[in-house]
Amino acid sequence: MADPREEAEPLLSRTRGGSSGRNCPAGASACHSVQVGPGAAARRDLCLDQAVVFIEDAIQYRSINHRVDARSLWLYRWYYSSPSQWILSLTIFLILALAFIETPSSLTSTSDVRYRPAPWEPPCGLTEGVEALCLLVFAADVSMKSYLVGAQFRKNPWLLAYLVVLVVSLVDWIVSLSLVCQEPVRVRRLLRPFFLMQNSSMMKKTLKCIRWSLPEMASVGLLLAVHLCLFTTFGMLLFTGEKDGGQDKERLTYFRNLPQALTSLLVLLTTANNPDVMIPAYSKNRAYAIFFIAFTLIGSLFLMNLLTAIIYNQFRGYLMKSLQTSLLRRRLGTRAAYKVLSSMTAEGEAHPEGVGVKPQDFLQVLQKVQLDSDHKQAITEKLHSCSGDLLSADEFQKLFEEFDKRVIKEHPPRPEYQSPFLQSAQFLFGHHYFDYLGNLMALGNLVTICVFLVLDADVLPEDRDDFLLGILNCIFILYYLLEMLLKVFALGPQGYLAYSSNVFDGLLTIVLLEAGDAGPAVAVGHDAAGEPAHRLPLPAHHPQHEADGCGGQYHPGPDQKHAGFRRDPAGESGCLLSALAGPGPGRWTGSWGATGGWWTLEGGSLC
Repeated sequence: MADPREEAEPLLSRTRGGSSGRNCPAGASACHSVQVGPGAAARRDLCLDQAVVFIEDAIQYRSINHRVDARSLWLYRWYYSSPSQWILSLTIFLILALAFIETPSSLTSTSDVRYRPAPWEPPCGLTEGVEALCLLVFAADVSMKSYLVGAQFRKNPWLLAYLVVLVVSLVDWIVSLSLVCQEPVRVRRLLRPFFLMQNSSMMKKTLKCIRWSLPEMASVGLLLAVHLCLFTTFGMLLFTGEKDGGQDKERLTYFRNLPQALTSLLVLLTTANNPDVMIPAYSKNRAYAIFFIAFTLIGSLFLMNLLTAIIYNQFRGYLMKSLQTSLLRRRLGTRAAYKVLSSMTAEGEAHPEGVGVKPQDFLQVLQKVQLDSDHKQAITEKLHSCSGDLLSADEFQKLFEEFDKRVIKEHPPRPEYQSPFLQSAQFLFGHHYFDYLGNLMALGNLVTICVFLVLDADVLPEDRDDFLLGILNCIFILYYLLEMLLKVFALGPQGYLAYSSNVFDGLLTIVLLEAGDAGPAVAVGHDAAGEPAHRLPLPAHHPQHEADGCGGQYHPGPDQKHAGFRRDPAGESGCLLSALAGPGPGRWTGSWGATGGWWTLEGGSLC
């Protein structure tokens, strides 16, 4: 039976395990009797701030064992605000990214040692300066956490390890600067991943689960070691060599000595060298396959699966315990907020402690809580459905069940049309079957591209006739545009943008319309001079293809009269290109020298 005096104390007071009595001089204990006076408003604001912090702790599954005075509450909310956490995450990213540019660095354009240029080496002090800024942020972080948790700092192993790693990194950084960046070993590089682990609750849980799983994993690991040693010994005795003085190929390749035999069977345990390790012996005598089959059955199919089952079982059990701990933290946070709010009394009234919470006080707290508007609206609607002037403990707890529910956003209403034809069209194009038709068309577009790529796999890109594929791509793009417009008509502009899939389809359609290469043979965009450079697919008999067939190249030219030219790479002359350009007939002509030349068009005359 708990002591009644203990239940009468606030949750975070000194007698209830708080860090110290000075944590709440005008804090939680003052909330039990808010009287009318000069300090009543300040004490009321403090109680509201405490309730806000406790509710935010419950939402984020954080512990409520921290300071609750006015200054500490302000620092606590600032530390867990989005800008502060973004700064801390960016700092962790920077200190981990330094490994890519620090000496020795392998950050080059290619990994081939034959063509890889010398990597850029930053001057001494550049990366050290960035690292110093990161360490200063980490120092501020550990100082803030130590102050907020108070005396609990000495009982938190992660905070103690955080402080040790930070001190070692600072000492190593000073040594590095004193040696002008010429030190042979940098210990702080090995400690950098710790900054990521201590800031991630999921990684902390994973490490703790691995620590709990090690004893059972060690027993299976011992069985695997015995299994490997036993079959290694059998293999060394089985593959001994020929009696006529010749050497066995299996022994020379995989069982020459004990380390090599152990390595071969260890790799076979992962089936990475299966069946290569068995082929030499199997080629000599099929009965040798029994040795490798027995090893694989016992090791890979039994012991490895047993190890996997143990790891799964441990993680599953830890996951259930972690969920229970998170639920307990949420209940503790909501209970602490209820105790604080229920202890408040209005001016001139004196409610007994614990009878309930005023809805208006809870609404005032809810407006300060860092929570998305959808959940706030859901909690407010549930609060209005509650009857009575005060919220009981059960009703207060049930309000926070809305956090675990998925909020379904209501889409904007569809436009209303008076015409029966437009209403029928709206129903047709707003139906989900119309989305299925769009997906089918996209699949057809993908299939046509794949078919043409397979058919032209042996043809060089410049020699392909992509006229038909370009026409098909134009048809598909026009359908995508028509689909987007019809959906906007059926759903309305706001309703169309309310679906993320529609936003993605619309952006993709715009990109296809404005891209420089909307397909293998369709170029859409602007040329170097800023003029529109839209062009349609070109059939095989187009002058461009004929020019390519003569060994030259085709170009639009500077104007319509000189709308084409061809350069003969081989320096041959006499290859004429006929074409039609401008309003009248024309013919391409020209003679070429060893360095090539230009073809010109003389409209209306035959040269």
